[in-house]
Amino acid sequence: MSNVISPIREPLILGDRTHHQITEDVARSVEGKANKWWWLMFGIAATTATWGVCCIFYTIGVGIGTWGVNKTVGWAWDITNFVWWIGIGHAGTLISAVLLLFRQRWRMAINRSAEAMTIFAVLMAALFPLIHMGRPWLAYFSFPLPNQFGSLWVNFNSPLIWDVFAISTYLTVSIVFWYLGLIPDLATIRDRARVAGNKIYDKVYSLLSFGWSGRARDWSRFEEVSLVLAGLATPLVFSVHSIVSMDFATSLVPGWHTTIFPPYFVLGALFSGFAMVLTLTLIMRKVMGLENYITIKHVESMNFVIMLTGSLVGTAYITELLMSWYSGVEYEQYAFLNRATGPYWWAYTIMMTCNVLTPQIFWFKSIRNSFVASFIISIFVNIGMWFERFVIIVTSLHRDYLPSSWTMFHPTFVDIGLFIGTIGIFFTLFLLFARVFPVIAQSETKSILKLAGSQYYHSNGKDKSVTDES
Repeated sequence: MSNVISPIREPLILGDRTHHQITEDVARSVEGKANKWWWLMFGIAATTATWGVCCIFYTIGVGIGTWGVNKTVGWAWDITNFVWWIGIGHAGTLISAVLLLFRQRWRMAINRSAEAMTIFAVLMAALFPLIHMGRPWLAYFSFPLPNQFGSLWVNFNSPLIWDVFAISTYLTVSIVFWYLGLIPDLATIRDRARVAGNKIYDKVYSLLSFGWSGRARDWSRFEEVSLVLAGLATPLVFSVHSIVSMDFATSLVPGWHTTIFPPYFVLGALFSGFAMVLTLTLIMRKVMGLENYITIKHVESMNFVIMLTGSLVGTAYITELLMSWYSGVEYEQYAFLNRATGPYWWAYTIMMTCNVLTPQIFWFKSIRNSFVASFIISIFVNIGMWFERFVIIVTSLHRDYLPSSWTMFHPTFVDIGLFIGTIGIFFTLFLLFARVFPVIAQSETKSILKLAGSQYYHSNGKDKSVTDES
């Protein structure tokens, strides 16, 4: 079988790199000193993270009365943030797993960031239900308990228990999938430390690499397990985010009681997940000096997916409006009319603008191939997806069946601090991850060098096709 490189495709690796230079470039972020860009980003992230941690302790100490919630709007920013982080987290492993199953070469530059994003985002999401309980020290009631406690599960009938099982299963699979991909690169850092005489790095990374030897048997088992985990993670994502959406769909609240929620939430997760991966990838490209490995081809491919999923999310919005009109239920009709024209019309407008209109700008090739424009639009998409969750939750609750219960939600400084703080914690963890583990899968990148390296695309200024027999 032969692999032929099309001369019209953009290379995925720039700068005429060799296998050794790839190792040097990727290992530099772990072995060398952090540059000024990393320290700047880390300083900002750590400051906001500190603010968030203070707000968490303040909430636990004083109570959730410090939030802007009330008797009518019992779920507000806390559950909005929870669903937003879950959406981002559930997309990361799915992106990596699906691209692996479809053998997409441009996956190599983004898979490590996507998998790490999953773990940190799910951890951020888990904070909010824990705090929302009011008594987080009783969180163990959500897990299987010994019979000495009386009932095996205290509140087993609650739909939120489904989240605990589904999300914890997904988190476990994601951690294993992420760490498995790291092992060959950790072994490379171990070997380099051993040659350089760095005993601390040698011991730490020897422990982390689990005795990886790089033999054919190791690689064969590595590829087999990677494919198995990718096959497990892909349907698991769909099931998990469907379960999160059923927290709303199983209720009778107008605006929530709809069967479109499971695919709607899965599409939203893919949409926001790719946007966040694009944001992180572009940040890492600058901070870690990976311009040769994160190219415009990677950005353009992600932009295509964002444009597609944004169009599908827009279709889901229109379907929601159509079904509410067609239902003939006045409460349902009013819920959606209130979203667009009620007191929170501005949130609905931001949602529609950022999620439906903004991604369509990627139809223009000049925008699609711009690093700056791609970064700005990815931020807008993340903002729009947060407002989507806000619109779904708050605008459906603040107008109850009884006009006497109608109220407004106004966030407090604690609400704002918790949200911004979790973003700070997320980026702090991600930046620390980038200093301890390789951000680019160097072993996989080397495997596509002769197929996607710029030196194999161009020779003396002329395009040529390269054929490798395998």
